[in-house]
Amino acid sequence: MSQFAINLIFVGGSFALYIAIAIWARAGTTKEFYVAGGGVNPVMNGMATAADWMSAASFISMAGLIAAGGYANSTFLMGWTGGYVLLAMLLAPYLRKFGKFTVPDFIGDRFYSTGARLVAVACLIIASVTYVIGQMTGAGVAFSRFLEVSSDMGLIIAAVIVFLYAVMGGMKGITYTQVAQYVVLIIAYTIPAVFISLQLTGNFLPPLGLFGTHIESGMPLLAKLDMVVRELGFQDYTADVDNKLNMVLFTLSLMIGTAGLPHVIIRFFTVPKVADARWSAGWALVFIALLYLTAPAVASMARLNLMNTIYPAGPTADAIQYAERPDWMKTWETTGLISFQDKNGDGRIQVYNDTPAFAEKAAERGWNGNELTVNNDILVLANPEIANLPGWVIGLIAAGGLAAALSTAAGLLLAISSAISHDLIKGSLKPDISEKGELRAARISMGVAIVIATWLGMNPPGFAAQTVALAFGIAAASIFPALMMGIFSKRVNNKGAIAGMLAGLISTCVYIFLYLGWFFIPGTATFANIPANWLFGGTGYGISPLSFGAVGAMINFAVAFAVSAMTEAPPQRIQDLVESVRSPRGAGQAIDH
Repeated sequence: MSQFAINLIFVGGSFALYIAIAIWARAGTTKEFYVAGGGVNPVMNGMATAADWMSAASFISMAGLIAAGGYANSTFLMGWTGGYVLLAMLLAPYLRKFGKFTVPDFIGDRFYSTGARLVAVACLIIASVTYVIGQMTGAGVAFSRFLEVSSDMGLIIAAVIVFLYAVMGGMKGITYTQVAQYVVLIIAYTIPAVFISLQLTGNFLPPLGLFGTHIESGMPLLAKLDMVVRELGFQDYTADVDNKLNMVLFTLSLMIGTAGLPHVIIRFFTVPKVADARWSAGWALVFIALLYLTAPAVASMARLNLMNTIYPAGPTADAIQYAERPDWMKTWETTGLISFQDKNGDGRIQVYNDTPAFAEKAAERGWNGNELTVNNDILVLANPEIANLPGWVIGLIAAGGLAAALSTAAGLLLAISSAISHDLIKGSLKPDISEKGELRAARISMGVAIVIATWLGMNPPGFAAQTVALAFGIAAASIFPALMMGIFSKRVNNKGAIAGMLAGLISTCVYIFLYLGWFFIPGTATFANIPANWLFGGTGYGISPLSFGAVGAMINFAVAFAVSAMTEAPPQRIQDLVESVRSPRGAGQAIDH
């Protein structure tokens, strides 16, 4: 059986399962559409939350980033994991006790303001749309390879599948679909990792294999990888980071951005009571840890396998001939995500750090520039092929990558549609809308969001994890501070909350677009890129645009507290409400207000 046929069986079978679940769990009421009726088991909700949270960035792109940057890119791992702990401990139980469906619902009621609700809707949509771009991009990468279509066609297929089960099932269908998607993605991620760990280190547990001995060389695996990349002009894989300020801010931005993600927060409203929300958070952390403990091993082993494929006799010897490149490279070339340019005309594939610092050594070896470009997003998906694993493993990881992308995309699209139909239309524009009308509005808005996300996925402002990091920065600067102040401060009023959210959102977006060099060209549909120095140190040494979310959050807090201090205190009923949300008394039930 051909590899394409195997891929079709795994991918097609998983899609058939998702659509069947959506039909079985079709939402008939707004409560089922928004929060699955509020009766999901905590263990199942923990599994669905893990699938919702572990996006294409986690499954596809994170290990690729760590593989490319080594220790420096471990910030993604630390920030996202730490952020989930922050969410589980500081926000989820209190928001569940408050008893509202959505984040703008909480902000609108807590800050007794339609204006605050509308600002929260705007922040949620901006963060969620930015985030969903990364998911659709990741889905396009997976489809383009495993179904042998263009990445744009892959995006369209992904959009159709999400539309079928998300629009039909709402949160009820999405929840049970995400349980299935979690099972698929975790099996798909760990089985190839176990195979490769056994190949390279003889240890069947990848996290232990990472610190084990490389069988072929007898060296510690990481020491072997350091030696290989050093010989090619790259910094050591385990090298420390020079820009500590940016590393701390980036990790913090990812952490508080994670805690402010509306599509994850809404999951804690799907369980019957507050105690179940706490259990859901704990179970989700267990399920998330299964992948996150494996990711560093997957990254390092993928990088070593890639280098050994190109330089089978070692980095100081000749690289392989392009004409003799392995089949996996030929297959991925058709997607456009890997490309070769023979710059010195010797027919071999030279891969090295093409910088002035390594220029002299490169000239000695007859190299005239790095010749192979590999998209970070393909490393996890290509890993089984690089390691020559069986065809069924390749098909399995195809299904897993798509499950990761589609599960998070569905959660984000639901957050967007509920913000529009429940918070904007019912909460502000048409409060007397019928339940049937609201449900129709939710489905229409989700359909429109899918179309927009697909178009943006075809024109992304970065690779999957990079785009996702921008979304986290926006959530960190706008939503997280409002939630924290809404729960833990009785003094912050509606004026302070609105001013803080706007200050955090605007400052972060302006910095991202100015210092990352993106600006929209009037009259066109393209983004141009211009060089720009970072604040406090210049490009590479100051504050990265991807790290500015933490600074935006500080601005949000400062502005909110300052404005609140200069204006009247919230009404006593609001202060009593905040006190009751924080109180452990009656924690088993949501507040009725």
